[in-house]
Amino acid sequence: MIDPVTLAVIQAGLQQVCDEMDLTFSRAAFSPVIAEADDRSDGIYSATDGSLIAQGSRGLPVFVGTMQFSTRHIVERIASGDTLPPEEGDIYIVNDPYLGGTHLMDVRFAMPFWRNGEIFCWLSNTGHWPDTGGAVPGGFSASAISAEQEGLRLPPVKLFKRGQMDAEIYQIICSNIRVAEQRIGDVQAQASALLVGAERLTQLLDRYGDATVTAAIAEMRALAARQMRANAALIPEGRYSATAIVDSDGVVNEPLTIALTVTRQGDTLTFDFAGSSPPCMGPMNSVRATTLSSVFLAMRHIFPDVPISAGAFEPLTVIGIEGTFLDAHYPRPVSGCAAEVSQRIAEAVFAALVQAIPDRVTAAPAGTSGNFGLGGHDPERGRDYVMYQISGGGYGGNAAHDGLTNGCSTIGISKAPPVEIMEQNFPVLYRRYALREGSGGAGTHRGGFGLDYEIELLRGTARASFVMDHGRSGPQGAMGGKDGAVNIVEVIRNGETLIPEHLSKAQDIPLSPGDRVRVRTPGGGGYGPPAGRAAASVMEDVRLGRYSADEAQRLWPQIAGKKT
Repeated sequence: MIDPVTLAVIQAGLQQVCDEMDLTFSRAAFSPVIAEADDRSDGIYSATDGSLIAQGSRGLPVFVGTMQFSTRHIVERIASGDTLPPEEGDIYIVNDPYLGGTHLMDVRFAMPFWRNGEIFCWLSNTGHWPDTGGAVPGGFSASAISAEQEGLRLPPVKLFKRGQMDAEIYQIICSNIRVAEQRIGDVQAQASALLVGAERLTQLLDRYGDATVTAAIAEMRALAARQMRANAALIPEGRYSATAIVDSDGVVNEPLTIALTVTRQGDTLTFDFAGSSPPCMGPMNSVRATTLSSVFLAMRHIFPDVPISAGAFEPLTVIGIEGTFLDAHYPRPVSGCAAEVSQRIAEAVFAALVQAIPDRVTAAPAGTSGNFGLGGHDPERGRDYVMYQISGGGYGGNAAHDGLTNGCSTIGISKAPPVEIMEQNFPVLYRRYALREGSGGAGTHRGGFGLDYEIELLRGTARASFVMDHGRSGPQGAMGGKDGAVNIVEVIRNGETLIPEHLSKAQDIPLSPGDRVRVRTPGGGGYGPPAGRAAASVMEDVRLGRYSADEAQRLWPQIAGKKT
């Protein structure tokens, strides 16, 4: 039995190893989506089954599950002979969504960590590459109907062999993606992060001994399971149902339904998605790993005190996804699974459990990453480019306070890259970058506000693509609160404004100099009946310009007759 002090120190040490990998990856990467937006994650995984040991606190929560599934697939494929066995210095690369992944742009590196001639664990990371080929720059093909249209799909192969990069495999990759000459910086950053992790983990093991650290890892897993079971027991026994809606699949302009029933029995929770929409034609299918990870991350939002470990998932069972769009198989397109569908899944979890534990769960957040890809040629610099923009939105209100304004997406900590960085790297001008005031749903505690930005193309020609969501309906209010504002996308060309047919999804829209794209992201849902909001809080919002006096009186009638 390991003593509590040593356990705490080793747990913090493993977390620090992952945090240093995260920082190394971001600081060395070339692409703004990694270097500035932090769309990446690093972790430590079991040598035997790939299960999660530790993950960086600065990494995307959605990867908390998917990276252990992809590592597990590598271990299984090595055991079956489908993948070459590892040697010291090897690093595998994989982005296949159907092998424990997300979408093709999330590229994983996995490196066996050797100790005394045996694999002690795996170090793995994921980085969002700006492009992996496919029909449109950036990979977010809103109308793809097969995986091949979304980009290059890589099974687990050794990109680094005995510490040296395999030039032939790297050239195959570069020959199938855009702006390939820029990828070497991200590749080296991703590999360097793993090497830093190996160095720090060696130091930890040298200090405490392999046996002690191994015992601590086992105890960490057991502790996480006990804590999640204790939290699950706080939920009253019963069944709680909710739905969440995806605008469309990008091809068929009809909504997709996520139907969820959560059952608490004893100290376990079962998440049943039976009744959700069948597999869809377009790219809003979700692979199994992403669906399970979405449930895990939603529970991490609700119970953030539970340590990040595979043990935290043991009391959670997901069923009913077979035969639905939440369990995609090749060749179903999946580019929207991690960035969009995952957030609708989390929204369904929140909407179900807020009925059971209203003091711990918020109304729905904006729930879209706002994926905007722009690719073209910059004649001034004489080079092609691929720009990828993500954006924040409002969080839902909760029992204690209003929702966070312009928060990052539900699935991650990724933030929008600074405007100055984007304008330096790409031929665009941000004409507007502001809060979308008034977009939060009314309630006793209103939702937070989304973002309102407008980008103008300065030179050359380009093609714009969008895979977003919540354009048809806004984020759900809770406990009598109102929904947040919907996502609005507009393309202004030659003085005319185009609204995409699928509202939040479109691809290959040609742009010329002077053309603009404007995006207004959703506000969060309101919490509690609007009549319960203090009149002074409403009037303060009016004073600060967050709502007009007329809007406020319509949404909160209790201030009628009061001076605003």
